[in-house]
Amino acid sequence: MASILGVVLAAGQGKRMQSDLAKVLHAACGKPMVEHVLDAARLAGVDHFVVIVGHQADAVRQQLQRYPDVDFAEQTEQLGTGHAVMMARDALAAHDGPVLVLAGDTPLLTPASLAGLLSAQRDSQAACVIGTARTENNHGLGRIVRDDAGEFVRIVEEKDATDEQRRIQEINTGCFVFQGRNCSAHSSDLRTDNQQGEYYLTDCGILREQAEGLAACRLDIEEAMGVNTKEQLDEVERVMRERAK
Repeated sequence: MASILGVVLAAGQGKRMQSDLAKVLHAACGKPMVEHVLDAARLAGVDHFVVIVGHQADAVRQQLQRYPDVDFAEQTEQLGTGHAVMMARDALAAHDGPVLVLAGDTPLLTPASLAGLLSAQRDSQAACVIGTARTENNHGLGRIVRDDAGEFVRIVEEKDATDEQRRIQEINTGCFVFQGRNCSAHSSDLRTDNQQGEYYLTDCGILREQAEGLAACRLDIEEAMGVNTKEQLDEVERVMRERAK
């Protein structure tokens, strides 16, 4: 079986946390959020990681340097998720197996769900498998656009969405599995023609244009929860305590 590379996005500042501490280092049940993500991915079969650091890069490196399976790449400018993955280009270029891309602020992810995404990509041989979830509380999240047959078309970010698209309740969780070097090739083709002027990793429509396979697998919304505020961190801890009962 091909080795699995994990790329964990951990460069953001997290201004809404109202703290000087890098967002991914905020603890949930006594452990930094990014370590929960790494733990779940390891149990799902990831062999090696590249953690993308940026804001307080030295502090994140210091926290994770004890793990022999973790390397780092630095994103000195935060120009979007696609740009963050570009920073791992050297590791991606040398890797032929699956690439699992995760956000470092999603500590509720479970090994079973991540293994399910990896299995879906392996079975389908899709160029990219996207983790999605369904929620009415979709404000600020990327929407999953499907065609009349229910097939995935693209992800549209809220600021770029039409009124009709904003009503879509299926959202992007920020979990992706790319097949080998497709990840490197895809990130190199990303464009900035959007409201933010950023490179969106979610611009998977490029893969569709290139006639590559795409698939979307649904996760539970609780475990896909990203943390942007202290209130959301409190909710994550509540879910973790419930799981531990």
